[in-house]
Amino acid sequence: KLCEGILNILEKDAKTSCQVACLEALRILSRDKKVLVPVTTKRNMQILMRLAKLDTVEDPLERVSEFPVIVEALKCLCNIIFNSAVAQKLSLELNLAAMLCNLLEKCKDQQFVDDIKCFDLRLLFLLSLLNTDIRSQLRQELQGVQVLTRTLESSLSVRWTEEYKAAEDRDRPPLSLQETDCAIEALKALFNVTLDSWNVHSENESHQFRYMAAILRHCLLTTGPTEDKTEELH
Repeated sequence: KLCEGILNILEKDAKTSCQVACLEALRILSRDKKVLVPVTTKRNMQILMRLAKLDTVEDPLERVSEFPVIVEALKCLCNIIFNSAVAQKLSLELNLAAMLCNLLEKCKDQQFVDDIKCFDLRLLFLLSLLNTDIRSQLRQELQGVQVLTRTLESSLSVRWTEEYKAAEDRDRPPLSLQETDCAIEALKALFNVTLDSWNVHSENESHQFRYMAAILRHCLLTTGPTEDKTEELH
């Protein structure tokens, strides 16, 4: 009942501070699988997707004041999908992976969106881990390898000297914590999406994997903000 009450509030146009507080409470409650059973419905998933800006293809991310709501809604979706097989099936029906890829594209060249990118990528990782149909959709229909590779390239701030050779800068400062976390989540999602890609058929696929290999090499030469984070990145 508490979860339903929270979702009823979130369905209305409440103030940003109210939305964030409700989403934080729902995130904590959504760790309990028993609590999720009655609330994992198409309607409730759509409420969270709307708050995470996953229901609008065209609208850009302009209002920074809404970013905390987007992040909390993505965190809730991560918990719900991790803990609910019903939510995993609904994700395919609601085309959630395509909307997450679209949100990643909106984050390009935007400021203050690292947290949005990080939890978008974490959700893509979970979907590609827990639902083989979504994994196939990402690879074949949504150009997931390209989308995730570009996101990884952006997180690592790769500069190119040749087509498949990244610039090596021994004096470059370590990545920030947020950049490192985004890169780690992108790597995890990429692993899932390329899991069955041992047999490369086309010239485009060959280019894509050589491009990715160059970025992965650059990643191994990159340091994070701490020794532990560097080890996790590598």
